[in-house]
Amino acid sequence: MEEARNVKAPRSEASRAKADAKAGKDTRNTGPGRLLIAVYAVFAISATARAGYQILTKFSEAPFAYLLSAFAALVYVVATVSLAKPGRTWFRISLAAVLVELVGVLVVGALSAVDSVAFPHETVWSLFGRGYAFIPLLLPILGLVWLYRRRPRRQ
Repeated sequence: MEEARNVKAPRSEASRAKADAKAGKDTRNTGPGRLLIAVYAVFAISATARAGYQILTKFSEAPFAYLLSAFAALVYVVATVSLAKPGRTWFRISLAAVLVELVGVLVVGALSAVDSVAFPHETVWSLFGRGYAFIPLLLPILGLVWLYRRRPRRQ
């Protein structure tokens, strides 16, 4: 009889995420994570503004570069939002966004260094983020380290 009282009913993922968030587990928006989210937010705003201006005013000059800037802005927005939200699903979205960002910085950075003609105008990720003090190269590395340290615990 005593054992029957101690058995817990299975909880949904949403209720587990809320309980974990209340207990301070499974969140990425605490401590250094807040600074990381703030930097991502700044990049989301600046990359969105830059891409919007470039696309609206001089899209014909370098459409590929400006579309890459818009894609980078979208990645930064997704990373910002997902890092701020608790739960396993948001963790996976954060991980995907940060990995896409890292691959983007590495690929675009390498291509822009090797073939500057293909990138007549800089993007956020050109030359590994040189126009932004290489923060676009460092940010996903720090993001992955933070995500690893704050990964959800297995049930």
